[in-house]
Amino acid sequence: MNPKILLIEDNENNRYLAQFLLERNGFAVKTAENGRLALEMARQEKPDLVVMDIQMPEMDGYETAKRFKEDPMLEDVPLVGVSSFAMPGDRAAALRIGFAGYIEKPINPETFANEVTQFLRVKG
Repeated sequence: MNPKILLIEDNENNRYLAQFLLERNGFAVKTAENGRLALEMARQEKPDLVVMDIQMPEMDGYETAKRFKEDPMLEDVPLVGVSSFAMPGDRAAALRIGFAGYIEKPINPETFANEVTQFLRVKG
């Protein structure tokens, strides 16, 4: 069975590209435009991994991650932040909040799916 990814991205072009790259590499991808919708979808879909933009309107990636970690149904889902933040310490801040990983934008179409794959947990 193909791993289920929930992709949270408010920018339509970025969402399209990331979804295309992940689906081309065998992932089943559902998308959400913001953190609030993502939390609702995650409870229904039970994704294997969440890939989310950090800078989003309404609820940013940090707040969304916090809510995932506070929800007993979602606390074990690995989260990967994707951001154009390039300041020193941003990666460490994301990891402290509970992200399993952090990928900088612009994403590399050649390596993005492989980068995401490394954060999937083996279910046993």
